[in-house]
Amino acid sequence: MSVSQSSGELLAALKKLSADHGLTGRDGANQELSGEAEKIGAKWWFGGRKVTYRMSCRLSEPDRTVHFREVVAERSWGIPPPTLTVETTTTSGWKRSGTRKDISLGGQGGALDYAGFRDAAEQAVKAAGWVFHLEGGRFP
Repeated sequence: MSVSQSSGELLAALKKLSADHGLTGRDGANQELSGEAEKIGAKWWFGGRKVTYRMSCRLSEPDRTVHFREVVAERSWGIPPPTLTVETTTTSGWKRSGTRKDISLGGQGGALDYAGFRDAAEQAVKAAGWVFHLEGGRFP
């Protein structure tokens, strides 16, 4: 049984959840929350590579819906270091789930769970008595 929460309570719960998942959050105007985390990084003398997870969610009080957007962006400069990447993904519509793990020279790299925060946020939103709406194909 879900307990209906106010938008302020739900926004506070989502802020705590984003901090627990290592996202640096920023408050926006009008019941918005956005955050990002650099999950994979590798550098060497000739260049580097970074993989960043970004998300945003906007609460709509009249229809009690949370509009959620996310993107995984990879950025490189120069000649990126040689990297061993192991990736397992599943895509269903706009939902992408799975993991990616990179190992580069000198032990650099990192790991990314594509659906980790989204799934946790969806559970929190539904437990609060709100509707979770994934806005696929749009940048946060």
